[in-house]
Amino acid sequence: MKKIALLMACVAVISATGCKPGTEEKAAVAERQELVETTILHPQQVDRTIDVSTVLQGYQKMSVAPSVTGHIEHIYVEVGSRVGRGQNLVRMDQQQYNTTKLTYTNLELELSRMEALVGSGAVSQQTYDKTKLSYDQTKENMVFLEANTFVKAEFGGVISAKYYEDGELYGGQQPILELTQLSVLKALANIPETYYPVVKAGMKVDVKSDIYPDEVFPATVEVVYPTVDAASHTFSIKVRIPNSGERLRPGMYVHTALELGQDTAMLVPYQSVQKMVGSNERYVYLNDGGVAKRVFVTVGQRFDDMIEVVADEIVEGAEVITTGAEKLVDGSKLNVAKTF
Repeated sequence: MKKIALLMACVAVISATGCKPGTEEKAAVAERQELVETTILHPQQVDRTIDVSTVLQGYQKMSVAPSVTGHIEHIYVEVGSRVGRGQNLVRMDQQQYNTTKLTYTNLELELSRMEALVGSGAVSQQTYDKTKLSYDQTKENMVFLEANTFVKAEFGGVISAKYYEDGELYGGQQPILELTQLSVLKALANIPETYYPVVKAGMKVDVKSDIYPDEVFPATVEVVYPTVDAASHTFSIKVRIPNSGERLRPGMYVHTALELGQDTAMLVPYQSVQKMVGSNERYVYLNDGGVAKRVFVTVGQRFDDMIEVVADEIVEGAEVITTGAEKLVDGSKLNVAKTF
């Protein structure tokens, strides 16, 4: 009976006060103010530089893979051999080429005789035309076989790989040799889409390698690719790098710096930019009349401990939360301790 009386007394108290369990706690959360620091945004003058790391490639690379299969009679070079344009690299089995050459020579003589007779009517025009067609086709086939029997270098470079030896049977699945140009190199770099309007062909690029920490190798943007990758939100550029001393080599890891000149930007402390969990979206919080407002931003270039942010709400005079942002949610009430 005592327990029942005590329970009824508690119910009477709750009814009289009008309170429900947890109401005070919820009210306290609703009225809680998060302690933060903020910064008033102003446009700042910056030196635009895009720094991208990439891997060097030979400007030209030739896979020596003849279109005809068969035995390899002779390979004229070894790995590391330096070759000039037009130099012999590989000689394939010559039987097919020699047979076609004999046929071509015979047709050439026959056509020459017909040319003297067709005018007098001794040979019909139809016979002449048929012989001329056969001659042209054989000549084209002979030129093709010559290029693929006696394979020559299309440019000057170094033999970077060799996969066959003399006398082996070449089936076409793998090239016989790899020829790589060293005097000129190239690099493909992926640039954030934010910079697409300002990156142009002909711009100068500084290339640096950790192997030569105190040297800068001048280069040029040769091609700006016309599309943006939807997944990474980047576009590609092709950089041409003169390498007459051949100190740089294909496969080296390098850093490229593309100077874009001076510009204005909105910068915020790097730690004030938050990342949405489970996505690649970035956002900051603004002080909107004492309430935190989440604003999604596009991040740009980083300058030491500051980073560029772009959004419609990121304008001069906006008050971005720089300290305490990690504990906020959209709509949190703020207690601004300090504004810079």
